[in-house]
Amino acid sequence: MSYQREYKKRIKVGVIGAGSHTYRNILPVLNYLPVELKAICNPGEEKGKITARQYGCAWYPSAAEMYQREPEIEAVFIIVSPKMHPPLVKEALAAGRHVWVEKPVSVRAAEVEEMISLRGDLVAVVGLKKAFMPATVKVKEIISDKNYGNLKSILAVYHMTMPENGEEILARNETPNWLLNGVHPLSFMCEVGGRVSEVISYTNQEGYGAVLLSYANGAMGTLHLSSGPSPSVERYDVFGTSWQMSITDQSVELRRGIPFVYGQTVSFAPPGDDSGTIVWNAANCLATLENKALFTQGIYNETKYFCDCILEGRHPVGGTGSLEQALEIMRIYEAALLSNGKPVTL
Repeated sequence: MSYQREYKKRIKVGVIGAGSHTYRNILPVLNYLPVELKAICNPGEEKGKITARQYGCAWYPSAAEMYQREPEIEAVFIIVSPKMHPPLVKEALAAGRHVWVEKPVSVRAAEVEEMISLRGDLVAVVGLKKAFMPATVKVKEIISDKNYGNLKSILAVYHMTMPENGEEILARNETPNWLLNGVHPLSFMCEVGGRVSEVISYTNQEGYGAVLLSYANGAMGTLHLSSGPSPSVERYDVFGTSWQMSITDQSVELRRGIPFVYGQTVSFAPPGDDSGTIVWNAANCLATLENKALFTQGIYNETKYFCDCILEGRHPVGGTGSLEQALEIMRIYEAALLSNGKPVTL
């Protein structure tokens, strides 16, 4: 772990979009990345100039002007609305800049396919933060461990709804709750479970219900669209043959069971440390890093990965945070909108 001022080699970057999310999360995370912020692009002059002045860089009202007047910029972070992402990504790629773009990457899957066709040798990473969470990394470690493995099913719970008029939503390129919030649990479920082969959605008139995912590896996934209190309800459970993992807030639990005989076992804490439950928690008693949202939510991991790919000459084609992963999520999003209780093959 290094801080921006400690890196010997830094990527010259521009940030497109100076809204609330950029100001709260993306600009602060630059402190931990090997970057040098050269410019902020924002159409609103007052907000753009104030933000640029705070970070000691230039302000431009358009990306085209930023590329023309800042030829040293190697990469951009694009954080605007889903509808604006595709044209800005295509403009950046045409200008020869590496691209990190916030999720949702678009409003239609076809737009992501076009981005892929234009990417060439440039690095393009999508901000699918739930795929980069430390908790997600831990789940993948357990799944790949020969002592555990054998993934059987995934349950995700997220506070959101799905609209009834899916065809109209897609035809009008709207951005429903199912897109804006659905990308979060779908990022986790795709990263952990792998390729999805079939999607079915069941919802009531209020839009609550479930989206069922059939994975190519035989596992099953259930995304429960829940109501609940604010802040949003969010939970993930992953099930193997003889183990279960749960992710809630800043806690990860691995339940391994205990030596058990029904009607005879009398202790829930048998000898040894090779059974029972392991819990990982983010400590909150110190002014440290691992308990901050920039790290627990995967924002640092996803942006550091982007920078590492550029510096190391790696191309994340088909992997975590790639345009291909974003494309699969968009295909699941569209399939669920159109399902209405009938299976849709991807």
